[in-house]
Amino acid sequence: MRVLTAIPPVAMTLLAVWQVGLGHKWGRQPMSNASLIGWSIILWLIYLRLMSVKLITQLFPGELRVAMKGLWRSYRIALSAVDSVSVVEIDAIRDWGGYGVRHSKRGTAYLAEAKQGVELRMSKGSILVIGSGRAGELAQRIRQALLA
Repeated sequence: MRVLTAIPPVAMTLLAVWQVGLGHKWGRQPMSNASLIGWSIILWLIYLRLMSVKLITQLFPGELRVAMKGLWRSYRIALSAVDSVSVVEIDAIRDWGGYGVRHSKRGTAYLAEAKQGVELRMSKGSILVIGSGRAGELAQRIRQALLA
């Protein structure tokens, strides 16, 4: 995923080197050199920001908080609305269409690089999936919190 995300900044940087460094204009109405350099810098900054985002899960009495550290939002899930907890295998691209906060008819998924996650079946029938590098431990702690 890191390689795919790096394609736009790498392409823009190569274009900037081609035009600014080697002196070859690209296209009939090429971008200015300053624009090429500026866009290259902006795309690299966006790439670095995206690579620093981490999925953080915190368990509090009565609620579970999921946040994408590096982004602005935090999501709260009331444990009173959870019917069951299970560990599941995740293929984020195939099952949910990518990483991040994903919504579908089935429910909501909070996904990062993990291959496993915790699936929460909610009382309203939807599911909520949280990707985790330690899915078994997270599921056990949620189960304990539900019993308390």
